[in-house]
Amino acid sequence: MKNRLILIVEDEEDILELLEYTLQKEGYDTIGCLNVNPVIDKILDEEDIDLILMDRNLPGVDGTTFISEIRAKGYTNPVIYVTAKDKDEDILEGFDAYADDYITKPFNLKELSARVKAVLKRTSKDIEILKVKDIVYKATNKKFYINDKAIELTHLEHDLLLEFIKNKDILMTREHLLNTVWEDSFDKKLKTVNVAVKRLKAKIDPNGEKEYIKSIRGEGYIFC
Repeated sequence: MKNRLILIVEDEEDILELLEYTLQKEGYDTIGCLNVNPVIDKILDEEDIDLILMDRNLPGVDGTTFISEIRAKGYTNPVIYVTAKDKDEDILEGFDAYADDYITKPFNLKELSARVKAVLKRTSKDIEILKVKDIVYKATNKKFYINDKAIELTHLEHDLLLEFIKNKDILMTREHLLNTVWEDSFDKKLKTVNVAVKRLKAKIDPNGEKEYIKSIRGEGYIFC
């Protein structure tokens, strides 16, 4: 099996080298670029890119603008923005501009590696069966099972549980869940997430004994 290939676009050479070194140590192949010159289109055409790490503060163009442009051309590669733009409106703008995740500088290398792994796992096209604890997900029929018994979930609950399972042990903020699970829904309120998680918990753990999903006060949820 070939290594996953990550395209990194970062205009600070020392950070680019650090990202490449870190991810190569994790077993990924990388291609590094200091800007969004026309060579990137050629790379996307000729290489099977599994993930793009994109800075936003690039010479002459915002990274979100570039990603929107390549989306318009038909490229669908997963994207993580790695950027110093850390205001709430910047982060929301990033998720509106096709982000699969958003990491602000300065960042922790272990956390970055974990989030890269989570996005690659979540966006993988080869997943057939996922198993976490006693929950099994079968992609062939899009069903979850506990002890071989199918769990009856709504479409939203299905997508929410799948998002949790693909990001096991990673803190998921309510904002992130709204942007990845609810997507274009008009009902994008933080309390909507709380209600949906509560209903999901009742279905997968009716007796409250297993604590699959832990609530982190003021931050979000962790599936563990």
